[in-house]
Amino acid sequence: MSTTAPRTLADQFRSWPDARLSALLESRPDLATPAPHDSAQLAARVVVKASVLRALDSLDALELGTLRALVQDTDPARLPATSEAVARALERLETLALVWGSPTRPVLVVGEVLRLPAGPPPEEVPGLLDALAPAARAILDHLDETGADGRWSGGASGHTADLVAAGLLARTDERHVTLPWSVRLALAADRGRRLDEPPTLATSERAQSLVDRTAAGAAFELVRRTELLLDRWGTHPPAALKAGGLGVRDLRAAAALLHVDIDVAALVMETAWAAGLLDQGMSDDLDSAWLPTDAFDAWQLGSTSQRWATLARAWLVNPRLVSAVGGRVADKPVNALSPDLARSWQVELRSDVLAELAHLRGGEALAAGTGVASLHERMRWRRPRRPAFRLNQVDPTLAEAALLGVTGLDGLSTFGRQLITGDDPTEVLHQLLPEPVDHVLLQADLTAIAPGPLEQELARKLALVADVESRGGATVYRFAATSVRRAFDAGWSAAEVHDFVSSTSRTPVPQSLTYLVDDVSRRFGTLRAGHAESFLRSDDETALTELLHAPGAEALRLRRIAPTVVISDVPLGTLLPRLRDLGLAPVVEAVDGTVRVARPDVFRARSRRRSPTAATGVRSVAHTTAVVTAIRAGDRSAASRPHRGASASSPTDVIAMLRQAAEANEQLVIGYVGNDGTVAERMVSPERVEGGRLTAYDERSDSSRTFAIHRITAVSRQG
Repeated sequence: MSTTAPRTLADQFRSWPDARLSALLESRPDLATPAPHDSAQLAARVVVKASVLRALDSLDALELGTLRALVQDTDPARLPATSEAVARALERLETLALVWGSPTRPVLVVGEVLRLPAGPPPEEVPGLLDALAPAARAILDHLDETGADGRWSGGASGHTADLVAAGLLARTDERHVTLPWSVRLALAADRGRRLDEPPTLATSERAQSLVDRTAAGAAFELVRRTELLLDRWGTHPPAALKAGGLGVRDLRAAAALLHVDIDVAALVMETAWAAGLLDQGMSDDLDSAWLPTDAFDAWQLGSTSQRWATLARAWLVNPRLVSAVGGRVADKPVNALSPDLARSWQVELRSDVLAELAHLRGGEALAAGTGVASLHERMRWRRPRRPAFRLNQVDPTLAEAALLGVTGLDGLSTFGRQLITGDDPTEVLHQLLPEPVDHVLLQADLTAIAPGPLEQELARKLALVADVESRGGATVYRFAATSVRRAFDAGWSAAEVHDFVSSTSRTPVPQSLTYLVDDVSRRFGTLRAGHAESFLRSDDETALTELLHAPGAEALRLRRIAPTVVISDVPLGTLLPRLRDLGLAPVVEAVDGTVRVARPDVFRARSRRRSPTAATGVRSVAHTTAVVTAIRAGDRSAASRPHRGASASSPTDVIAMLRQAAEANEQLVIGYVGNDGTVAERMVSPERVEGGRLTAYDERSDSSRTFAIHRITAVSRQG
């Protein structure tokens, strides 16, 4: 605490060492953007109400109680906390510049926000509490526990009316009541609750190795699902809504593709977006579509642990409220990837939740049933001023951490702990992940079993020639005519398919699979399509005859012009999928008669410019250091001018000087433009500067009045 008595808050900042000034700017980063010119301008920002409210929201119960005691002119030693804890709280309040001077006092805005009615004399409150009916006492206990104000209709009778009449509740307006300060102190003492002892987390022993293995499995699934989804969207991109976001139907299709619930699919795509792997772009058919970015191609080249670290770091700093996807706000559905999902407080809440889990010892996790409830209580103690709806996001945050692999079985994984402390988690995670396998086991029922995670290139090729039937510890792929034809469409020959399945299988290739590949190969390319508007030709006259008489062929509007040629006025792009719906496998013939393989185009969006997440802390320190240097330079420049601080005329300096005078309870002379356009000097004692207006005691009118700041031409200090 300060041992000298600075005249103004700006003078106190000038006396602080650089390290302490840096601590203020790091704790309240809004003060540093843009960089203040000097300590006077910094002091003016410190007392802005919006900035003060943000700082108050960062206080824990002890710090808030200590600040309230100062506001109520109560010795903080009366609080139910040790003197050492109160001293630490006061030091934190000074660091945040919520209190200043010697003796220590709160800045004016804090008093306006936190001041409570005094209530009955402290010595009378215990007797009043003892005389209460149980229901009335329950009302007081509930308001004290939640820290909220109560609602009451002024004319209604009942326990609330009795409490108001006894002075145990004070009316704040026509419909709300609050606990007076003396009553809060008495309730805290009566219940034996200590402000310096946060609620204990309910934990149970859980083997760290089991937590790590569970979390590693979730981490592997996150990487696999991200790759699967973006691979699909690279060739079949969903449309982006006009208002931004992804349609409900496309979200459900993504969930079906990944075999997960909608909330899990939303988390996968939102995390991919935060990591810069997904963004809006253009495809051949869509002016605005959700596409993988070119960063996705580079991301795929990394190991599984490296790819997970990229996604997990992006999730840590993602401000989007993913848990709202699928719900409704203002009777409108909330879409995934919608621009309306950003919440400025989400990152801090996530950081607070993970910080609480990080306090647990290795081999310790939240107890089943009671652990999450105790975490809610601890979060309420940690940030008592935050709205209750933010605490409702604790459960979704824990669920997301488990799905990403940061936690496992309600305990923090070893590599998850490294992630949130800024260390590299890839090596530890790599040791926990199974080694990729380079083979499959072919079965007689046209299935292939992958006994573990496949090597990346093998997995890509197998997904082209077979469909995934089930996933888990072992993935089951099924060969079908459609999947084999898909490989032929991509340019594979029958010999290449046979060679691939035989070289990757540790079991003999079943005869049924060989027959399937050969049968699809015989039918593949039997028909050749071109432009007439379009035409079909085949050396097999019987095949054309069967097509002309096939059910559903009428819609193709086919006309035979030769034994081996059929033409149609249906465009080729429409004709091909209709032929495939009839069970045929045509290939496209080029102008020179050669076969052109129709493989799907792969689309990409442009990557957004992003700063590396790992460098954020370094950049923050560098920025803070630069701001401190700028403030010190401004102070030296101001000191070199004569009559430093005696007067001000620029708008910035006027506001800074008015706020300093309000804090120091000083008198000023202001030049004020009246309604007739003339400038008159007035002697005022500033009380509050807010919303572009000065509230001050005016010597001329002998009353408090309001002045428009834009009409103040100059300010000077007497003496």
